[in-house]
Amino acid sequence: MHTQRMRRMRRREFLGGLTLIGTAGVLGLHAGSEAAEAPPETTKIRLIQVPGICVAPQYIAEELLKGEGFTDIQYLKVSTAEVYKVIASGEVDISMAFIAPFIMQVDKGIPIVLLGGIHVGCFELFGTDKVRAVSDLQGKTVAVPELGSSHHVFLSIIAAHAGLDPQKDINWVTHPIAESLPLLTEGKVDALIGFPPLPQELRAKRIGHVVLNSGVDSP
Repeated sequence: MHTQRMRRMRRREFLGGLTLIGTAGVLGLHAGSEAAEAPPETTKIRLIQVPGICVAPQYIAEELLKGEGFTDIQYLKVSTAEVYKVIASGEVDISMAFIAPFIMQVDKGIPIVLLGGIHVGCFELFGTDKVRAVSDLQGKTVAVPELGSSHHVFLSIIAAHAGLDPQKDINWVTHPIAESLPLLTEGKVDALIGFPPLPQELRAKRIGHVVLNSGVDSP
């Protein structure tokens, strides 16, 4: 009895399949056409070009975007501080960026939409012999490219988590990344936070030591 039911089910499934195939033929559908995606509504897309290698996937994506139907792919070269402005103003369409400063911009009412996460982090905190832990930053001088930058925001969050008041307990100084390395070597700053390739360069030159690595250390 069970075998007869199975045979009837198989016949029904087979006939049902034939019916679908016949319907597809009548409607003029071809195999795979239902899964094919329509071309993009616009063939132009604008992205951001900023210093550093963390957004390198955006540059590699150029050929992939062409495969998706985009024919006009543009990169707008801006500074880190300008990223939020050009996205909010509509000068660019999409970009990778660090989450913390963007959350602050959204809280201010800046019209930016956060689409999804990229990776867990790649920055490292380097210090002189005076800084062995985050709590040692109290009263110390820390170099960042600019106030409000990813470097400044991330380290402020970390310092607050360690019980410090980032605004009162840390002496922030602003210097371009290239100028910060010799300052750390000479002891004119006590710490700095770096994104690739800066940490690799500091290790190669044996400048300072790693206090915190966001890629491996727990929050």
